[in-house]
Amino acid sequence: MKKFGLIGYPLGHSFSKNFFNEKFHSENINAEYVNFEIPSIDELSNILLSNPDLAGLNVTIPYKEQVIPYLDELDPDAKAIGAVNVIKISRQKGKIKLIGYNSDIIGFTDSIEPLLEAHHKKALILGTGGASKAVYHGLKKLGVEAKFVSRNPREGMFTYEDLTPEVMNEYKVIVNCTPVGMYPRANEFPNIPYEYITSNHLLYDLLYNPDITLFMKKGADKGAVVKNGLEMLLLQAFAAWDIWNE
Repeated sequence: MKKFGLIGYPLGHSFSKNFFNEKFHSENINAEYVNFEIPSIDELSNILLSNPDLAGLNVTIPYKEQVIPYLDELDPDAKAIGAVNVIKISRQKGKIKLIGYNSDIIGFTDSIEPLLEAHHKKALILGTGGASKAVYHGLKKLGVEAKFVSRNPREGMFTYEDLTPEVMNEYKVIVNCTPVGMYPRANEFPNIPYEYITSNHLLYDLLYNPDITLFMKKGADKGAVVKNGLEMLLLQAFAAWDIWNE
């Protein structure tokens, strides 16, 4: 039986385990998916040694960047982003080879592309974590110029205080890559000037719990197109499965 799994810490909220085990069951695939909740990335080698049937891993926080030195190879997207969320494991003559990929970029670009219109030339990315890097490179691939918005002043980035009416008018796509507004703190929302949102704006939230975040609701109230991150989540899982089986 092939084994797949997820490394991260903590893993109480993991979507992947349920998704893949249900897939294996419904499609009669002889495989299982397990969670490896490890307090340190150093434990990766123990996981590989004690699970000789392990064929692939997903990687979640806080290890999307920390795992890179442990890999033998990176695909071009993962290299550009500097973050990995899928590892393909191949074993030949007792040697283990680990190749890192980023399926977040695939999930994001495939889910936002149908919503993009001619006036969506520039985007604001709220947050600067691992997921925001995948979003940045995904938008770049789609021909959308993006700029990060950070809570603290950083070179080449906006702060939330910099979001003037002129900036909001220029940047018609806004992607929330922060956890602000996620259950159980669903009454919170990123601190942007929603009064300048129009029907030409597109607000995309990487969160999917709740289905409609306050960020999305406040955008929709102004006539903006809004979308949550559930489709991205599903598409990145499909992409992971393709990577492990190609």
